[in-house]
Amino acid sequence: DLARLEGFEVIFRQQPKLSTGHHFGSRLVFDRDGNLFVALGENNQRPTAQDMDKHQGKVVRIRPDGQALADNPFVDQQGVPPEIWSLGHRNQQGAAINPWTGELWTHEHGPRGGDEINLPKPGRNYGWPLATHGINYNGQPIPEATGEVVEGSEAPHHVWVDSPGVSGMAFYDAERFPAWQHNLFIGALVDRSLIRLQLDGDEIAHEERLLKELGARVRDVRLGPDGYLYLLTDSDDGQLLRVGLEAD
Repeated sequence: DLARLEGFEVIFRQQPKLSTGHHFGSRLVFDRDGNLFVALGENNQRPTAQDMDKHQGKVVRIRPDGQALADNPFVDQQGVPPEIWSLGHRNQQGAAINPWTGELWTHEHGPRGGDEINLPKPGRNYGWPLATHGINYNGQPIPEATGEVVEGSEAPHHVWVDSPGVSGMAFYDAERFPAWQHNLFIGALVDRSLIRLQLDGDEIAHEERLLKELGARVRDVRLGPDGYLYLLTDSDDGQLLRVGLEAD
């Protein structure tokens, strides 16, 4: 009767339990084979993103029953959880499978500046907190950082030096609005807008900020089966918005 949830089981739990109430990350996306990527934050404890015995600051990849896949990059490495797919992430707030390539895309909050998009590859290190385009909220450098990109880490696929506060991510591959084909939509909490990124293959050819007149913190973005975008706003009187293009 859709009135209750029952018969559930835990298939994955982030370990260890370190949460300080910040940087949860945690976006879920299934790939084409039905396996699950979980994008996790570093719980505002920067070094955990590089600690290989912890899930914090990682992308993990599991089967629907919660087991690690045999071809995960660290599955045979002692002392490393076999679920780990990639590392060096800060506070991941968006994840989606590119419908044209099948690849995972994620984005994450930088500190003060340096929000970024990544295409996490197996076993790769995306740098945090050793590499960042941002600084601390008090205006000081990140203590562990040694540059924007450091040896052994991957450069961001795209970076915003001025953080829009990215949140939510959806590729547009519906037929309803052809002008939006091969676009990527991302919510913005700080900029209070919907970011439209026009793609040329995997490259970002153009960026536009939409809906700024609403002044809404956009928390999540999804493509509906009807070809419209659905947005969740983040406020005491949060809304579910349906967004499309006007007819010519």
